[in-house]
Amino acid sequence: MVRISDQEGSQFDAPIDVVWKYLQHPEAHGRAHKGSRNHAMQPINDTSFVVSWEQDMNGTWVKVSNRITVFPPLGMVSEQLEGPMAGSKMITVYTPTGAKTEVEIHGEMQSPAMPAPQLEPMVRAAWESAYNEDSAGIREFVKAHR
Repeated sequence: MVRISDQEGSQFDAPIDVVWKYLQHPEAHGRAHKGSRNHAMQPINDTSFVVSWEQDMNGTWVKVSNRITVFPPLGMVSEQLEGPMAGSKMITVYTPTGAKTEVEIHGEMQSPAMPAPQLEPMVRAAWESAYNEDSAGIREFVKAHR
């Protein structure tokens, strides 16, 4: 298991209320993440759900599922239930800064298929990719909902 934090000043170019509307919009949010397909969501209660999808991992489609618990406007917790990172846990914190929203993420990541020294750079690359996709998705969401 590897503990990883990313607090490098990442921010979305939208206020926190817009970020949460985007995150809770299945079409806009799901469409932003390239390399994924067949999204499904199963509610657990008012604040938790299981989301599953297939992820393209180097040309192979792999089933992934996460239990997500949201704590608007503070953040969310994601527990990876199925897939190559099963057992990993992440906390994403959103901090309002007026017209922008800062994002930081902390995780305890594990993968039986990957040794710890290779795991951290892979996770950081995945987080950066997801952040870039969400940044673009939020810009599109703002344009569509003016």
